Amino acid sequence: MTTNAPRPEILRYTAFSSSPEGGNPAGVVLDATGLDDAAMLAIAAELGYSESAFLTAPPAGLGSGGKAGAGAGAGRAYTIRYFSPKAEVPFCGHATIATAVALAERIGPGELVFATRAGTVPVAVTAEGGTVRATLTSVEPHTEEIAGADLAEALAALDWPAADLDPAFPPRIAFAGARHLVLAAATRARLADLAYDFARLEALMHRLDLTTVQLVWRESAGVFHVRDPFPVGGVVEDPATGAAAAAFGAYARELGLVPEDAVLTLHQGEDLGRPGELTVTLRAGDPRVHVGGTGARIV
Repeated sequence: MTTNAPRPEILRYTAFSSSPEGGNPAGVVLDATGLDDAAMLAIAAELGYSESAFLTAPPAGLGSGGKAGAGAGAGRAYTIRYFSPKAEVPFCGHATIATAVALAERIGPGELVFATRAGTVPVAVTAEGGTVRATLTSVEPHTEEIAGADLAEALAALDWPAADLDPAFPPRIAFAGARHLVLAAATRARLADLAYDFARLEALMHRLDLTTVQLVWRESAGVFHVRDPFPVGGVVEDPATGAAAAAFGAYARELGLVPEDAVLTLHQGEDLGRPGELTVTLRAGDPRVHVGGTGARIV
């Protein structure tokens, strides 16, 4: 923070739930002008949420930003940065949704554009019956193979026998703004039993530049339950992970596990007592992935 700069207003919102007790909490600073990296990291660490988001004016050419409290006709483009309690991350889905909901409550629903380190992320916000819903559009995604030795290390850190994986869902690293290792459990019981070696998994994730490990179990054709260990962010588990949901949507489509046109429902946070619901929309001919959910302010 620059010398004598006032402390910014720090908001707390949850994403992927309309209840403050559900979903994934995020810190939101709608005007981070004057905050340096150290100050943003300090705020994120103080809040202790898996990520916090910080808004400033957009880069030249993207549009004109607007401070909270501006009218509905104000600029709706911003630069956004995300910090976990330990480090900056290139993209965070739940903090994007939380920020969009916070903005909508101040400047009204509509279209937003966020410049992230991973690329430009449009967000559409609607409001109906007192509930605000935001849907982000990811950067262009891709997947890649994971080396056998790295997969074996991940499973050892998780204490998951290879036989507990669902053979219909091959392990892959998927990207839609951040990198996530996708591993599918054969049973709901396997997914529910999560007690991993924090330091060992963190070391592997740093080496592979992973943001989370996306653990999934398929309940039905379009319904999945997911969990996301997040040791690189200083958090044992992320309650609802929009970036990983986008990466998983790209993964499932690329491997032909779901139709090119599909709407997937991801349930996350149930095992933490913070249930949330993420909607992943895939459209034929559109390489990007759309992830939506509700949000609410935490008082």
